[in-house]
Amino acid sequence: MTIKFGTDGWRGIIADDFTFSNVAACAQAVADLTAERGLRGKPLIIGYDTRFASESFASVSAEVAAANGIHVLLSSTAVPTPVASYGVVHAGGAGAIVITASHNPPQWNGFKVKTQTGSSAEPAVTAELEQRITRLLAGNAVKRVPLAEAKKSGLVTIADLETPYLDHLTQLVDLPELRAARLKIAIDSMYGAGAGYLRKLLGGGSLDLTEMHGERNPAFPGMQQPEPIAHNLNALIDRVREERCSVGLATDGDADRLGVVDENGEFLTQLQVFALLSLYLLDVRGERGALVKTTTTTSMIFRLAELYGVDAFETPVGFKYVAPVMMANNALIGGEESGGYGFRGHIPERDGVLAGLYFLDFMVKTGKTPSQLIEYLYSKVGPHYYDRLDLDFDPAERQMIVDSFARPAPTEILGKNVVKIDRSEGIRLFLSDGSWLFVRLSGTEPVLRVYAESPGKEQSAGLLQVGKKLAGL
Repeated sequence: MTIKFGTDGWRGIIADDFTFSNVAACAQAVADLTAERGLRGKPLIIGYDTRFASESFASVSAEVAAANGIHVLLSSTAVPTPVASYGVVHAGGAGAIVITASHNPPQWNGFKVKTQTGSSAEPAVTAELEQRITRLLAGNAVKRVPLAEAKKSGLVTIADLETPYLDHLTQLVDLPELRAARLKIAIDSMYGAGAGYLRKLLGGGSLDLTEMHGERNPAFPGMQQPEPIAHNLNALIDRVREERCSVGLATDGDADRLGVVDENGEFLTQLQVFALLSLYLLDVRGERGALVKTTTTTSMIFRLAELYGVDAFETPVGFKYVAPVMMANNALIGGEESGGYGFRGHIPERDGVLAGLYFLDFMVKTGKTPSQLIEYLYSKVGPHYYDRLDLDFDPAERQMIVDSFARPAPTEILGKNVVKIDRSEGIRLFLSDGSWLFVRLSGTEPVLRVYAESPGKEQSAGLLQVGKKLAGL
């Protein structure tokens, strides 16, 4: 088989292609690259989420790294991906392996690789890993030592990654002020690795906190997958409405993404949240720095950059593209349409827990509800409505869809002229009223994604149907 790293790591079906032997080959490739880059003397962080057998796959990765003479800091428990990423920075590590499939359905698991900065491995690194893994799968060069033996020799140390991370967050947000606020907050941890984190950070004060789905359940019952988007958050939406909560916050399976439900039980889109977090940093905290967005996220970022006199940069989809631009420009924030946001002063990686804290701080500092924050945002940048379709397809149809992206594009859509066409990641059409439509293939699963943003809700819905037809589905 061939192992390919998508927008954020390699993902596969458990016991089909995501097997112990394939994970061991991935770990061996990481160990070889670590040694070749002269980083063998630095610890390798290994974390994992709450999916089925994640701790076992993490142990296999630790056994392989230890057999190659690399000191491993193996998490003592399931942790969010940003906790493992911060662990690299805190320990001065060589990088990290994180066993997680993030937001994918329950039958999936995954293998993420982080660099010395804690960010996702760049395309050149993952391409190198893919080549090495292919050679390893063709031969039998994977080294492995039993975990008990590796622990005894000191090559594997069971580590508390959570405490340094929590201590760091206390330096970024005024937690005493948040704890003193009289807000009622519903938290949906989606059975994921982020369970308990917001509660630990915010508990002990005046806040009324309720956490849902905080236990481990790899089946993720009641949701299609642990992705914090509207159709997976029905229980949170109901809780907010029934208990008249001030806000609902949700983190995905590995807690690097955030979903927000307003005080009326309405889901805020990830594009709205990204724009709000950018506005919070610029307007409330008075910070200045570049804003970094992917192609699938909101054009409101360009307007905010113009209003506050900062630069804005656009990258392809995937935080592995966002992080280098953030670091090169000392950017204030980087974000993508999936609900992942990274912040200056932290790690160049997505963090749903910190994003949630910042969102709450925006509410507390301004005294506004989430819906009022949206009104405040729109008073500055104008209304922007976003929607998305995720369409499963037979892998045999993939080439047909790719071919559809090359066909001549329409010159007019819904009465608006097409003023620009971008085919770099699929097909993206820009319209004369500022609307845009984007059709692309997912980098991690057999899913076609159709995105649209426009000044009106009905227009966004209409654009999605046009995008579906453009792809021939």
